[in-house]
Amino acid sequence: MTDTEDRICKLLEPFNTNGTVLSASTDISTDLNIDSVTVMDFVMEVEDHFDIEIPLNVLSETRTVADLANVVDARVKKD
Repeated sequence: MTDTEDRICKLLEPFNTNGTVLSASTDISTDLNIDSVTVMDFVMEVEDHFDIEIPLNVLSETRTVADLANVVDARVKKD
């Protein structure tokens, strides 16, 4: 796992109420059984932590921890 994936997993832990083992391939919504409102709360945590903004059109194509890490890395480099 990359450093960004690891940091995202740590941020995801409070939302992981069913005890799923988190990895790069974890599907944030499906595997953790969280609704879209909770996903948005999590995304806001990620944005605050990395001091970035993730556009909704990019977010709609983001499913796994690895996908989100790629988006975060790309946004951090842009800023």
